Amino acid sequence: MVSTKQSSSAELEIKLLEDKYSLSLYQKRNLVITRAKGSILWDINGKEYIDCAVGIGVANIGHCNDDVVKAIQKQAETILTCPGIFYNDIRAKFLETLVKITPNNLNKVFLCNSGAETIEAAIKFARATTGKTDFICFNRSFHGRTFGALSATFNKKYKEKFQPLVKEFFHVPLNNIEKFYDVFSEDIAGVILELVQGEGGINVAEKKFVKRIKSFCEEKNIIFIIDEVQTGIGRTGTLFASQLYDVEPDILCLAKALGGGVPIGAVICSENIDIGLNQHGSTFGGNPLACAAGLATLNFVLSNNLPKLAEEKGNYIKKRLLEAKMPIIRDIRGLGLMIGIELKTRVKNYVDALLNEGIVVLVSGTTVIRLLPALTISYSEIDTVIEKIIKVLTSNN
Repeated sequence: MVSTKQSSSAELEIKLLEDKYSLSLYQKRNLVITRAKGSILWDINGKEYIDCAVGIGVANIGHCNDDVVKAIQKQAETILTCPGIFYNDIRAKFLETLVKITPNNLNKVFLCNSGAETIEAAIKFARATTGKTDFICFNRSFHGRTFGALSATFNKKYKEKFQPLVKEFFHVPLNNIEKFYDVFSEDIAGVILELVQGEGGINVAEKKFVKRIKSFCEEKNIIFIIDEVQTGIGRTGTLFASQLYDVEPDILCLAKALGGGVPIGAVICSENIDIGLNQHGSTFGGNPLACAAGLATLNFVLSNNLPKLAEEKGNYIKKRLLEAKMPIIRDIRGLGLMIGIELKTRVKNYVDALLNEGIVVLVSGTTVIRLLPALTISYSEIDTVIEKIIKVLTSNN
């Protein structure tokens, strides 16, 4: 570890460089992260933090997972890029694995590089398949910041400077089937749904509501799109959250944790999705490096039964927090290790206080602390997180 004086100087220099040269799109936290392993982050001064954000739901298998690192190293020595106009061995294995583990009706995959790209593709695929234009989405949803994905996103603060967006997107309250029926028209091409709203407050869709939407989509020939960018890859206690609801979407969108830390996205479609040759693509989508990382990630998740561990650890966290009976807490909700702690006040000061205590968490909405730890987090690390949360939420300061 370097000295305090050197650390302070180096830390200041990094902050100055980022502030000077990066477009100011993010509200930075006062932390310079230089290393990570498992559930632990280290700042430039060598201080440890338990990470309950994991890159905003990216490092489900922990930071720098050994299997993923080895797969990346091996692939980097073989071939890094291979466009979709050629066949590739590692891509073929990855595609096969994706189809085998996703719902039975999904049998074709488009690979890209991010969650927003999966939503953009899903919008195009639904329009091309149905010949219709409109979409039903949900209040407090978040699907990305690119043009189509932003149109599907609910929060006006993300949209105001970029109007007009794609106009044919209608938002209705989650779990309100009557409002959903009210906005239906014969122009609806698709429905885009998060089963747990990650950015909007960890709001969980009700099973009966989801099943009625699925039935309605089948009846009206509407493409049912489930956005599992944040809920997928074991996060909610099953490999995919849709398994908890016993529904099969026409399109399943995956990203974030799929690559074990490497940028990747996958749009997995049923056989009725028909867009046509050369109507969509991605230069970097399906590159061998990302496919190798994705394959190693899926193998690790499945061989270590991480979805089951996520369910057990999530239940443990919620039980411990409920037992603490903290008056400031309005609600604790979520599935698996996707947990929201709703307070009776805004959470920013508490999130900052947790950072000072060595715990990295996220905000969801304005009043919800969002916990997205690695599925591999140890129980001793969980206990430390819980102790720090109780300390911060019960402090008079």
